[in-house]
Amino acid sequence: MLIALVSAGLVACSTGERPEPAAAPPIRRGLWVLAEGSQRVLEHPDRIPGLISTAQSVGASDLFVQVYRGGRAWYETSLADDGPFRAARDAAGADPLAVLLREAHAAGLRVHAWVNVLSLSQNRDAPLLRDLGRDAVLVDQRGRSLLDYPDLEVPAPDSAYYRMGTPALYLDPAAIGLVERLAATFAELVSRHPELDGLHLDYIRFPDVLPFSPGSRFGVGLDFGHAASTRALFRDQTGLEPPGPKSRASADAWDAWRRDRVSALVAAIRTAARAAQPKLAISAAVIPYADRAYLSLLQDWRRWLEDGLLEFAVAMAYTRDDRLLRYQAEAFAGSPQADRIWLGLGTWIFASEPARALEQIRIAHQAGVTADALFSYDAIVETPGLAQALAGSAAPGP
Repeated sequence: MLIALVSAGLVACSTGERPEPAAAPPIRRGLWVLAEGSQRVLEHPDRIPGLISTAQSVGASDLFVQVYRGGRAWYETSLADDGPFRAARDAAGADPLAVLLREAHAAGLRVHAWVNVLSLSQNRDAPLLRDLGRDAVLVDQRGRSLLDYPDLEVPAPDSAYYRMGTPALYLDPAAIGLVERLAATFAELVSRHPELDGLHLDYIRFPDVLPFSPGSRFGVGLDFGHAASTRALFRDQTGLEPPGPKSRASADAWDAWRRDRVSALVAAIRTAARAAQPKLAISAAVIPYADRAYLSLLQDWRRWLEDGLLEFAVAMAYTRDDRLLRYQAEAFAGSPQADRIWLGLGTWIFASEPARALEQIRIAHQAGVTADALFSYDAIVETPGLAQALAGSAAPGP
């Protein structure tokens, strides 16, 4: 067989024929659309045509439209504060998300509902907190709830050494009733809008505290998930004592258990959402430093891909360092899951240097990345030079 194949190849070469090139993989480009940015298209549906026009001009194939942030919803729901939706619907006389879906699909664009899962932003009045109570919010190893952090920043004396990367009220994935509540919230979204192409999970991780700790076994940094009910659940499920000042013998098991709680939440959301819409694509915006995500933020997104919990992940490689971007792009392009890892690019960083945004797209292309996502639509609209530079730019191909 090998001789026959080689002979066939020699004949083709000798006659001047060239073998057909391998088919190029599908080219995809996402565009993140903020709920509370400068454009607010779901509050001003008259701006939807502008969104679609811009998306087409920058070569987007997919829109990640933020519909749930800080426990507030831009769709009709009984499980979150849907004040933003009701105000927009009453003003427009129609459901803005339904309008966006119809017009985007008519233009050949896919639409993914973008939801901030474990962050309530600064919303202390979220219905979820009213219903589940304080234990739904993460508690640090000193017993301090994020609800009690001053302005959501690290309290003294720890504030001299640490700070919150993104200050917010983060939810505890091990809190009683939380997984069920979030899964039901997003299943309701999909049930009301079965035309959605995907559900895009963001903030599906523990808080980012600076500097990062490479695991609780080192006993440094801030460590979250220490509510009494969560520690009791760990004891019940593992037979181990959670780490504390006197012993860190169970630290690795503690980290793995909390990491598994995040993964279980992803699985529950997937199951509930796809029960409502079986063809729904589940994706997540993830930390690009995969080992750091695993160790410090308890976000095992590589496992989510391996286990089929996600159709794809978007690694948010927001950086001004082009060499670092190349290293990351090459690593993703060489991954066993390469065709399911999109590269998220921080185009907003280069509002005053649009050529740099194009250069990063080129770097991604040359590294072999076959899908990217631009953050964000709002930044592109706000900066005409950036919009002009990106207009007509091709998504990365092979």
